[in-house]
Amino acid sequence: MAEKLKDRSALLPLIATGWAEDQGKDSITKTFLFKNFVEAFAFMTRTAIWAEKWNHHPEWSNVYRTVNVTLITHDVDGLSELDVKLALKMDELAGY
Repeated sequence: MAEKLKDRSALLPLIATGWAEDQGKDSITKTFLFKNFVEAFAFMTRTAIWAEKWNHHPEWSNVYRTVNVTLITHDVDGLSELDVKLALKMDELAGY
């Protein structure tokens, strides 16, 4: 089982790539922009494979070339290492 993130410095590399903390929900959010819908959907598909593998799924929405993401670990009602891990993977998959 995941544990709530204690070392908030783990978020610093994510903040540098455009992730933002949502203190009201103890989550992180980011908007990814792609060239078109196909690239956005491909990113979501690649992410879904990792999310399923790690059993940690994002809250997200897609409109045309935009993917809005919120990461939170509901089991701990806040951020965990799983959120950091998935955020780093999403940045990698998006080419950040």
